[in-house]
Amino acid sequence: MGFDFERVYPHHDLLIEVGQVEMAIEGLNTREDSERGMLQPGLESRLQSLLEALDHLAV
Repeated sequence: MGFDFERVYPHHDLLIEVGQVEMAIEGLNTREDSERGMLQPGLESRLQSLLEALDHLAV
């Protein structure tokens, strides 16, 4: 096999983590307002960082 999977792994790993963070954000609806207020900014920040990392891999 001549396909180099090494280049695919970082993209794949980032996509998995994006999905996990998105699911965590969706799950905030079941949390108390105070807890949601503490967790949401960090999750949104992490999601933005992951999306930026994906953009850099595409270049």
